[in-house]
Amino acid sequence: MASGNEGEHADAIVVGARCAGSATAVALARAGRRVVVLDSARFPSDTLSTHLLWTSGLAELQELGALDRVLANGAPRLRTALAAGSGHTITARFPALDGIDYALCVRRTGLDAALVDTARQAGADVREGCRVDQVVWNAGRVAGVSYTDSVGAQRELRASLVVGADGRRSTIARLVGVAEPYRSTPSGRECYFAYWEDSRHEWRDIAAQWRVGSLLGTAFPCDDGLVLCLVQPPPDSTTQHRPGRSLAIYRESIAGLPELSARLDGCRMVGKVRAATNLASYFRRSSGPGWALPGDSGHFKDPVTAQGIRDALRYGRLLGEATAHALDDPEALDAATHRWERARERDCLEVYQWTNRLARGESMSPLEIELYRGAQRDGALARATLEVFCRTRKPSRIASPATLAARALLHAPGSRLSVLANLGVELAQAASQLFERLRSRLSSLPELPAPPTFTHNEEIAHDHTA
Repeated sequence: MASGNEGEHADAIVVGARCAGSATAVALARAGRRVVVLDSARFPSDTLSTHLLWTSGLAELQELGALDRVLANGAPRLRTALAAGSGHTITARFPALDGIDYALCVRRTGLDAALVDTARQAGADVREGCRVDQVVWNAGRVAGVSYTDSVGAQRELRASLVVGADGRRSTIARLVGVAEPYRSTPSGRECYFAYWEDSRHEWRDIAAQWRVGSLLGTAFPCDDGLVLCLVQPPPDSTTQHRPGRSLAIYRESIAGLPELSARLDGCRMVGKVRAATNLASYFRRSSGPGWALPGDSGHFKDPVTAQGIRDALRYGRLLGEATAHALDDPEALDAATHRWERARERDCLEVYQWTNRLARGESMSPLEIELYRGAQRDGALARATLEVFCRTRKPSRIASPATLAARALLHAPGSRLSVLANLGVELAQAASQLFERLRSRLSSLPELPAPPTFTHNEEIAHDHTA
């Protein structure tokens, strides 16, 4: 069926208006480009997502001009980070980055609405309630999309660049043939979270995490007087088909974390428990002729380190900045998106590896316990550990496995065998991860699948049909 507006063109189409999509759109619109953003949601709109923003994520909001709108949601500024496990408690103040010395936990309804408003103010045409059905191909390039608009009409829109900022189950990734990741690591944890009315005012400026055995739980105060409580237990196959599974596992996990349970004393859970299971971290091919994939559509990390929103904002913005001046030259555009993809992989691979280690769903190892012991006593080590989460220090730039092992042997000489065994595992893993990073720098990205092929007549028909 022919579209109702066959002749509509933009410089760029962004599919998805949340973190990565709005950031891309802001950067392109600020450069004077005509950007149309399509999203099936109507904002404000919630989405399944944890939502802690470290200082680096807030710096990205500030760079986009969205921070004041986000702060207007009323979430408390989290000045202190706390992490506890195996009898040791680390506390540190957040390091300042671009004048920001706090973290923030803002529910996605308010966060995403603020980003959409910022994109509109920058000049982007954001269209809500619009579902993308197909991409339009022309001579082996993505040249636009066909979509169903907010009143159910079929439409077609052309552009030099189609950005798929549409999440882990990305429609654009599927339509261009890259839904299967080229690097993937399954998580050893499931994720359950809910909101609680927070009566513990003394905790309202603290982002806290606790570990007991293989359990991990967090409490992050957020807007509207609530606290986000998330638990990440390892999968339990015996409960897969139990009625009320999510609520039961959530309650059992909190009970298994006595300090988290004490943190919630006097608080009341509101709403339902939300769950994300069968998670896997990954990299997908994220650029090709006329298309690119920022955010979770191209790269996803387990929520255990809360890095997703920051990376969506940052690499969405960088994609927009990298392509804004190349949209009129297909060869230059493809080179720009390719460079952007390679830069994101180089920047994110070590954090991806570190996140996967924390997502193993195991009890704390002797070397992890020693890190906690040392950071509890040494404020500089505590701050350095927090800087890794804030992305101002690389994971490899804190205490080495050998240093931690030496300290562990001093503090627990009776555990010599377990410490040495753990050291061997950590050194082998560090060598493997270093090799993976070197190989990533030196090798090419995996080949893209071939684009659809058409006869001349078929391509013309396809090109002008929504």
